[in-house]
Amino acid sequence: MLGGKNMKDLMKQAQRMQQEMMKSQEELENKTFEASAGGGMVTVTMSGKYHVKSIKIEPEAVDPEDLEMLEDLILAALQEAHTRVSNETEAMMGKLTGGMNIPGLI
Repeated sequence: MLGGKNMKDLMKQAQRMQQEMMKSQEELENKTFEASAGGGMVTVTMSGKYHVKSIKIEPEAVDPEDLEMLEDLILAALQEAHTRVSNETEAMMGKLTGGMNIPGLI
């Protein structure tokens, strides 16, 4: 009988954790992350689902003679925004799982 109670408690705990995870994922998906490159010359806004919401480019960043620099700034801002979303996701999951690395959750 003792083993059954422990299993029931474990199942309740797993259900609570799943509910908390779903709530946290929803909060993360509704959150926006902003990152810039080139001292603010290019700014990217990304959702918690990694969807790019906007890209703002300062006029000074547009040099027809050096489009490669603008491309690099856009790429850098996108990568930074992606990193911020990833870090937030990992932090959120770490809180929920108590630091356990559970494959497939992130």
